[in-house]
Amino acid sequence: MIKQFKQDAALVFGLLTMVIFFTIGDNWLADLSDHSVAIGLFIWLLITMLWCAFKVVRHADALAVKLGEPYGTLVLTLTVTVIEVSLIAAVMLTGNANPLLARDTMMAVVMIVMNGLVGASLLLGGLKHSEQEYQLEGTRAFLTVITPLVVIALVLPSFTTSTTEATYTTGQQMLFGLMTIVLFGVFLAMQTIQQKHYFVQPIAAQLHHQAGESSRRHLDNHGVVYHTLMLLVTITPIVLLSKKLGVIMDFGTVELQLPVALGGIIIAAIVLTPEGLAALKAARNNKLQRSINICLGSVLATIGLTVPAVLTISLFAGQPVTLGLGPTGIVLIILTLFSAALTFGGTKTSVLQGAVHLALFFMYLILIFAP
Repeated sequence: MIKQFKQDAALVFGLLTMVIFFTIGDNWLADLSDHSVAIGLFIWLLITMLWCAFKVVRHADALAVKLGEPYGTLVLTLTVTVIEVSLIAAVMLTGNANPLLARDTMMAVVMIVMNGLVGASLLLGGLKHSEQEYQLEGTRAFLTVITPLVVIALVLPSFTTSTTEATYTTGQQMLFGLMTIVLFGVFLAMQTIQQKHYFVQPIAAQLHHQAGESSRRHLDNHGVVYHTLMLLVTITPIVLLSKKLGVIMDFGTVELQLPVALGGIIIAAIVLTPEGLAALKAARNNKLQRSINICLGSVLATIGLTVPAVLTISLFAGQPVTLGLGPTGIVLIILTLFSAALTFGGTKTSVLQGAVHLALFFMYLILIFAP
Protein backbone atom coordinates (compact mmCIF):
# COMPACT_ATOMS: atom_id res chain seq x y z
CA MET A 1 0.00 0.00 0.00
CA ILE A 2 2.79 2.42 1.01
CA LYS A 3 4.84 1.44 -2.05
CA GLN A 4 1.88 2.11 -4.37
CA PHE A 5 1.27 5.48 -2.73
CA LYS A 6 4.91 6.47 -3.29
CA GLN A 7 4.62 5.52 -6.95
CA ASP A 8 1.43 7.56 -7.42
CA ALA A 9 2.37 10.50 -5.17
CA ALA A 10 3.44 12.67 -8.11
CA LEU A 11 0.16 12.02 -9.91
CA VAL A 12 -1.93 12.80 -6.83
CA PHE A 13 0.04 15.99 -6.16
CA GLY A 14 -0.18 17.00 -9.83
CA LEU A 15 -3.94 16.48 -10.06
CA LEU A 16 -4.52 18.27 -6.74
CA THR A 17 -2.41 21.22 -7.91
CA MET A 18 -4.31 21.29 -11.19
CA VAL A 19 -7.67 21.40 -9.40
CA ILE A 20 -6.49 24.20 -7.11
CA PHE A 21 -5.11 26.37 -9.90
CA PHE A 22 -8.17 25.90 -12.12
CA THR A 23 -10.52 26.93 -9.27
CA ILE A 24 -9.17 29.37 -6.70
CA GLY A 25 -5.80 29.73 -8.41
CA ASP A 26 -7.14 32.26 -10.89
CA ASN A 27 -7.55 34.76 -8.04
CA TRP A 28 -3.89 34.31 -7.10
CA LEU A 29 -2.74 34.79 -10.69
CA ALA A 30 -4.91 37.89 -11.14
CA ASP A 31 -2.64 39.96 -8.88
CA LEU A 32 1.07 39.11 -8.93
CA SER A 33 2.25 42.49 -7.67
CA ASP A 34 3.68 40.78 -4.58
CA HIS A 35 6.88 39.31 -6.02
CA SER A 36 7.29 36.80 -3.19
CA VAL A 37 3.88 35.33 -4.02
CA ALA A 38 4.73 35.18 -7.73
CA ILE A 39 8.02 33.41 -7.02
CA GLY A 40 6.32 30.96 -4.67
CA LEU A 41 3.63 30.08 -7.22
CA PHE A 42 6.28 29.70 -9.92
CA ILE A 43 8.34 27.28 -7.80
CA TRP A 44 5.20 25.31 -6.84
CA LEU A 45 4.14 24.86 -10.46
CA LEU A 46 7.64 24.09 -11.69
CA ILE A 47 8.29 21.40 -9.06
CA THR A 48 4.89 19.82 -9.70
CA MET A 49 5.40 19.66 -13.46
CA LEU A 50 8.93 18.29 -13.26
CA TRP A 51 7.90 15.66 -10.68
CA CYS A 52 5.11 14.49 -12.97
CA ALA A 53 7.54 14.50 -15.91
CA PHE A 54 9.82 11.99 -14.20
CA LYS A 55 6.84 9.68 -13.66
CA VAL A 56 5.78 10.06 -17.30
CA VAL A 57 9.24 8.87 -18.36
CA ARG A 58 8.92 5.83 -16.08
CA HIS A 59 5.66 4.77 -17.73
CA ALA A 60 7.08 5.51 -21.19
CA ASP A 61 10.10 3.31 -20.47
CA ALA A 62 7.81 0.50 -19.31
CA LEU A 63 5.79 0.76 -22.53
CA ALA A 64 8.98 0.75 -24.60
CA VAL A 65 10.00 -2.53 -22.96
CA LYS A 66 6.58 -4.15 -23.26
CA LEU A 67 5.64 -2.96 -26.75
CA GLY A 68 9.10 -2.75 -28.26
CA GLU A 69 10.24 -0.11 -30.71
CA PRO A 70 8.91 1.95 -32.36
CA TYR A 71 5.55 1.54 -30.60
CA GLY A 72 6.79 2.48 -27.12
CA THR A 73 8.19 5.87 -28.14
CA LEU A 74 5.29 6.48 -30.51
CA VAL A 75 2.82 6.37 -27.61
CA LEU A 76 4.82 9.00 -25.70
CA THR A 77 5.33 11.24 -28.74
CA LEU A 78 1.71 11.23 -29.88
CA THR A 79 0.43 11.75 -26.34
CA VAL A 80 2.54 14.87 -25.80
CA THR A 81 1.75 16.25 -29.26
CA VAL A 82 -2.01 15.74 -29.05
CA ILE A 83 -2.14 17.60 -25.74
CA GLU A 84 0.09 20.35 -27.18
CA VAL A 85 -2.34 20.76 -30.07
CA SER A 86 -5.27 20.86 -27.66
CA LEU A 87 -3.55 23.55 -25.62
CA ILE A 88 -2.84 25.71 -28.69
CA ALA A 89 -6.41 25.27 -29.89
CA ALA A 90 -7.78 26.28 -26.47
CA VAL A 91 -5.69 29.47 -26.46
CA MET A 92 -6.69 30.32 -30.04
CA LEU A 93 -10.38 30.07 -29.18
CA THR A 94 -10.34 32.08 -25.94
CA GLY A 95 -10.70 35.43 -27.67
CA ASN A 96 -7.13 36.46 -26.86
CA ALA A 97 -5.82 34.90 -30.02
CA ASN A 98 -2.22 35.55 -30.96
CA PRO A 99 -1.66 35.09 -34.71
CA LEU A 100 1.99 34.22 -34.02
CA LEU A 101 1.24 31.59 -31.35
CA ALA A 102 1.34 28.51 -33.58
CA ARG A 103 4.40 29.71 -35.49
CA ASP A 104 6.38 30.52 -32.35
CA THR A 105 5.38 27.24 -30.73
CA MET A 106 6.48 25.16 -33.72
CA MET A 107 9.71 27.13 -34.05
CA ALA A 108 10.47 26.58 -30.36
CA VAL A 109 9.77 22.84 -30.63
CA VAL A 110 11.99 22.45 -33.70
CA MET A 111 14.92 24.34 -32.17
CA ILE A 112 14.62 22.82 -28.68
CA VAL A 113 14.30 19.26 -29.97
CA MET A 114 16.49 19.16 -33.08
CA ASN A 115 19.30 21.20 -31.53
CA GLY A 116 18.87 21.17 -27.74
CA LEU A 117 17.72 17.60 -27.13
CA VAL A 118 19.49 15.99 -30.09
CA GLY A 119 22.71 17.82 -29.20
CA ALA A 120 22.53 16.89 -25.51
CA SER A 121 21.70 13.25 -26.35
CA LEU A 122 24.58 12.89 -28.80
CA LEU A 123 26.98 14.63 -26.43
CA LEU A 124 25.95 12.54 -23.42
CA GLY A 125 26.01 9.29 -25.37
CA GLY A 126 29.31 10.17 -27.06
CA LEU A 127 31.02 10.99 -23.75
CA LYS A 128 30.02 7.62 -22.30
CA HIS A 129 30.23 5.33 -25.34
CA SER A 130 32.53 7.27 -27.71
CA GLU A 131 30.52 6.26 -30.80
CA GLN A 132 26.89 5.19 -31.04
CA GLU A 133 25.01 3.29 -33.72
CA TYR A 134 21.53 3.84 -35.10
CA GLN A 135 19.44 2.81 -38.11
CA LEU A 136 20.32 5.09 -41.02
CA GLU A 137 17.18 4.18 -42.99
CA GLY A 138 14.79 5.10 -40.18
CA THR A 139 16.49 8.38 -39.36
CA ARG A 140 16.65 9.31 -43.04
CA ALA A 141 12.90 8.61 -43.29
CA PHE A 142 12.27 11.06 -40.44
CA LEU A 143 14.32 13.80 -42.08
CA THR A 144 12.81 13.12 -45.51
CA VAL A 145 9.37 14.06 -44.17
CA ILE A 146 10.41 16.68 -41.60
CA THR A 147 12.44 18.82 -43.99
CA PRO A 148 9.73 19.69 -46.56
CA LEU A 149 6.99 20.03 -43.93
CA VAL A 150 9.03 22.43 -41.79
CA VAL A 151 10.06 24.53 -44.79
CA ILE A 152 6.52 24.66 -46.20
CA ALA A 153 5.03 25.47 -42.79
CA LEU A 154 7.52 28.03 -41.47
CA VAL A 155 9.55 29.35 -44.42
CA LEU A 156 7.47 29.35 -47.60
CA PRO A 157 4.65 31.62 -46.29
CA SER A 158 7.22 34.43 -45.96
CA PHE A 159 7.79 34.32 -49.73
CA THR A 160 4.28 33.79 -51.12
CA THR A 161 2.60 36.81 -52.71
CA SER A 162 -1.06 35.72 -52.60
CA THR A 163 -1.49 37.52 -49.26
CA THR A 164 0.07 40.65 -47.80
CA GLU A 165 1.16 38.86 -44.60
CA ALA A 166 3.28 35.73 -44.11
CA THR A 167 0.20 33.54 -44.45
CA TYR A 168 -1.52 31.19 -46.89
CA THR A 169 -4.78 31.77 -48.73
CA THR A 170 -7.82 29.69 -47.79
CA GLY A 171 -7.25 27.29 -50.69
CA GLN A 172 -3.57 26.96 -49.89
CA GLN A 173 -4.37 26.26 -46.24
CA MET A 174 -6.76 23.45 -47.15
CA LEU A 175 -4.36 21.82 -49.60
CA PHE A 176 -1.34 22.15 -47.31
CA GLY A 177 -3.26 20.80 -44.31
CA LEU A 178 -4.44 17.81 -46.33
CA MET A 179 -0.97 17.15 -47.68
CA THR A 180 0.49 17.27 -44.18
CA ILE A 181 -1.99 14.72 -42.85
CA VAL A 182 -1.39 12.39 -45.80
CA LEU A 183 2.40 12.52 -45.43
CA PHE A 184 2.16 11.97 -41.68
CA GLY A 185 -0.16 9.00 -42.23
CA VAL A 186 2.16 7.47 -44.83
CA PHE A 187 5.09 7.81 -42.45
CA LEU A 188 3.17 6.18 -39.58
CA ALA A 189 2.26 3.27 -41.85
CA MET A 190 5.93 2.84 -42.74
CA GLN A 191 7.07 3.15 -39.12
CA THR A 192 4.57 0.72 -37.63
CA ILE A 193 3.79 -1.75 -40.44
CA GLN A 194 5.98 -1.91 -43.54
CA GLN A 195 9.50 -0.99 -42.40
CA LYS A 196 9.26 -0.91 -38.62
CA HIS A 197 12.66 -2.64 -38.41
CA TYR A 198 14.17 0.66 -39.61
CA PHE A 199 13.31 2.17 -36.22
CA VAL A 200 14.77 -0.54 -33.98
CA GLN A 201 18.15 -0.25 -32.26
CA PRO A 202 20.93 -2.09 -34.15
CA ILE A 203 21.65 -5.56 -32.74
CA ALA A 204 25.12 -4.82 -31.35
CA ALA A 205 23.94 -2.04 -29.05
CA GLN A 206 20.62 -3.75 -28.31
CA LEU A 207 22.26 -6.86 -26.88
CA HIS A 208 24.37 -4.70 -24.59
CA HIS A 209 21.33 -3.83 -22.46
CA GLN A 210 19.10 -6.84 -23.10
CA ALA A 211 19.65 -8.31 -19.64
CA GLY A 212 18.67 -5.07 -17.92
CA GLU A 213 15.45 -4.81 -19.91
CA SER A 214 14.54 -8.43 -19.17
CA SER A 215 14.98 -7.70 -15.47
CA ARG A 216 12.71 -4.67 -15.61
CA ARG A 217 10.09 -6.58 -17.56
CA HIS A 218 10.11 -9.31 -14.94
CA LEU A 219 9.78 -6.87 -12.04
CA ASP A 220 6.94 -4.90 -13.62
CA ASN A 221 3.64 -6.59 -12.87
CA HIS A 222 1.49 -3.98 -14.64
CA GLY A 223 0.23 -4.36 -18.20
CA VAL A 224 0.28 -2.14 -21.27
CA VAL A 225 -3.18 -0.66 -20.60
CA TYR A 226 -2.18 0.40 -17.08
CA HIS A 227 1.00 2.18 -18.19
CA THR A 228 -0.78 3.81 -21.14
CA LEU A 229 -3.55 5.21 -18.96
CA MET A 230 -1.11 6.33 -16.28
CA LEU A 231 1.04 8.06 -18.92
CA LEU A 232 -1.99 9.92 -20.27
CA VAL A 233 -3.23 10.96 -16.84
CA THR A 234 0.20 11.93 -15.49
CA ILE A 235 1.12 14.04 -18.51
CA THR A 236 -2.13 16.05 -18.35
CA PRO A 237 -1.14 18.23 -15.34
CA ILE A 238 2.18 19.08 -17.03
CA VAL A 239 0.56 20.54 -20.11
CA LEU A 240 -2.49 22.14 -18.50
CA LEU A 241 -0.47 23.75 -15.72
CA SER A 242 1.97 25.12 -18.29
CA LYS A 243 -0.72 27.63 -19.27
CA LYS A 244 -0.93 28.82 -15.65
CA LEU A 245 2.85 28.98 -15.47
CA GLY A 246 2.75 31.04 -18.64
CA VAL A 247 0.77 33.75 -16.82
CA ILE A 248 3.57 34.09 -14.28
CA MET A 249 6.19 33.99 -17.03
CA ASP A 250 4.40 36.77 -18.93
CA PHE A 251 4.31 38.87 -15.75
CA GLY A 252 8.00 38.21 -15.15
CA THR A 253 9.02 39.14 -18.68
CA VAL A 254 7.18 42.46 -18.38
CA GLU A 255 8.54 43.25 -14.93
CA LEU A 256 12.11 42.33 -15.87
CA GLN A 257 11.76 43.62 -19.44
CA LEU A 258 12.76 40.26 -20.91
CA PRO A 259 12.01 39.17 -24.52
CA VAL A 260 8.38 38.09 -24.92
CA ALA A 261 9.46 34.94 -26.79
CA LEU A 262 11.41 33.73 -23.76
CA GLY A 263 8.26 32.79 -21.86
CA GLY A 264 7.02 30.65 -24.73
CA ILE A 265 10.36 28.87 -24.97
CA ILE A 266 10.39 28.03 -21.28
CA ILE A 267 6.84 26.72 -21.46
CA ALA A 268 7.69 24.63 -24.55
CA ALA A 269 10.75 23.26 -22.77
CA ILE A 270 8.67 22.19 -19.76
CA VAL A 271 6.02 20.55 -21.96
CA LEU A 272 8.81 18.68 -23.77
CA THR A 273 10.45 17.59 -20.49
CA PRO A 274 9.01 14.02 -20.50
CA GLU A 275 10.30 13.36 -24.02
CA GLY A 276 13.58 15.10 -23.26
CA LEU A 277 14.28 13.01 -20.18
CA ALA A 278 13.38 9.82 -22.04
CA ALA A 279 15.66 10.75 -24.97
CA LEU A 280 18.62 11.56 -22.72
CA LYS A 281 18.18 8.37 -20.72
CA ALA A 282 18.04 6.29 -23.90
CA ALA A 283 21.22 7.89 -25.28
CA ARG A 284 23.04 7.32 -22.00
CA ASN A 285 22.02 3.63 -22.12
CA ASN A 286 23.45 3.36 -25.66
CA LYS A 287 19.99 3.18 -27.21
CA LEU A 288 20.47 6.03 -29.66
CA GLN A 289 17.74 4.85 -32.01
CA ARG A 290 15.13 5.20 -29.27
CA SER A 291 16.47 8.69 -28.54
CA ILE A 292 16.23 9.59 -32.25
CA ASN A 293 12.73 8.13 -32.48
CA ILE A 294 11.65 10.35 -29.58
CA CYS A 295 13.33 13.56 -30.78
CA LEU A 296 12.63 13.47 -34.50
CA GLY A 297 9.25 11.85 -33.90
CA SER A 298 8.30 14.77 -31.65
CA VAL A 299 9.16 17.31 -34.35
CA LEU A 300 7.32 15.36 -37.05
CA ALA A 301 4.24 14.86 -34.90
CA THR A 302 4.20 18.54 -33.91
CA ILE A 303 4.27 19.70 -37.54
CA GLY A 304 2.07 16.85 -38.78
CA LEU A 305 -0.68 17.41 -36.21
CA THR A 306 -0.32 21.05 -35.18
CA VAL A 307 -0.37 22.57 -38.67
CA PRO A 308 -3.62 20.91 -39.87
CA ALA A 309 -5.30 21.63 -36.52
CA VAL A 310 -4.25 25.28 -36.48
CA LEU A 311 -5.23 25.83 -40.12
CA THR A 312 -8.62 24.20 -39.54
CA ILE A 313 -9.31 26.41 -36.52
CA SER A 314 -8.19 29.43 -38.51
CA LEU A 315 -10.68 28.65 -41.28
CA PHE A 316 -13.71 27.90 -39.09
CA ALA A 317 -13.10 30.47 -36.34
CA GLY A 318 -11.90 33.24 -38.61
CA GLN A 319 -8.69 33.59 -36.61
CA PRO A 320 -5.73 34.82 -38.69
CA VAL A 321 -2.60 32.70 -38.37
CA THR A 322 0.85 33.93 -39.36
CA LEU A 323 3.13 30.99 -40.12
CA GLY A 324 6.09 32.54 -41.93
CA LEU A 325 9.26 33.30 -39.97
CA GLY A 326 11.40 36.38 -40.23
CA PRO A 327 14.89 36.37 -41.83
CA THR A 328 16.70 35.31 -38.63
CA GLY A 329 14.31 32.44 -37.99
CA ILE A 330 14.55 31.25 -41.58
CA VAL A 331 18.35 31.11 -41.44
CA LEU A 332 18.26 29.15 -38.16
CA ILE A 333 15.68 26.68 -39.48
CA ILE A 334 17.58 26.03 -42.72
CA LEU A 335 20.88 25.67 -40.85
CA THR A 336 19.27 23.26 -38.37
CA LEU A 337 17.85 21.03 -41.12
CA PHE A 338 21.13 21.09 -43.05
CA SER A 339 23.14 20.20 -39.92
CA ALA A 340 20.72 17.37 -39.08
CA ALA A 341 21.18 15.92 -42.56
CA LEU A 342 24.96 15.96 -42.09
CA THR A 343 24.80 14.59 -38.54
CA PHE A 344 22.66 11.63 -39.55
CA GLY A 345 24.37 11.02 -42.88
CA GLY A 346 26.25 7.97 -41.60
CA THR A 347 25.59 5.08 -39.24
CA LYS A 348 27.46 6.38 -36.17
CA THR A 349 27.53 9.58 -34.15
CA SER A 350 30.06 11.10 -31.75
CA VAL A 351 30.54 14.01 -29.36
CA LEU A 352 31.32 16.39 -32.25
CA GLN A 353 27.82 16.28 -33.73
CA GLY A 354 26.29 16.84 -30.32
CA ALA A 355 28.48 19.90 -29.73
CA VAL A 356 27.48 21.38 -33.11
CA HIS A 357 23.75 21.07 -32.42
CA LEU A 358 24.12 22.51 -28.93
CA ALA A 359 26.02 25.47 -30.43
CA LEU A 360 23.07 26.10 -32.77
CA PHE A 361 20.68 25.90 -29.83
CA PHE A 362 22.66 28.43 -27.82
CA MET A 363 22.77 30.71 -30.87
CA TYR A 364 18.97 30.50 -31.02
CA LEU A 365 18.74 31.53 -27.36
CA ILE A 366 21.21 34.38 -27.84
CA LEU A 367 19.27 35.76 -30.80
CA ILE A 368 16.11 35.89 -28.68
CA PHE A 369 17.77 38.47 -26.44
CA ALA A 370 19.65 40.24 -29.23
CA PRO A 371 17.86 39.61 -32.56
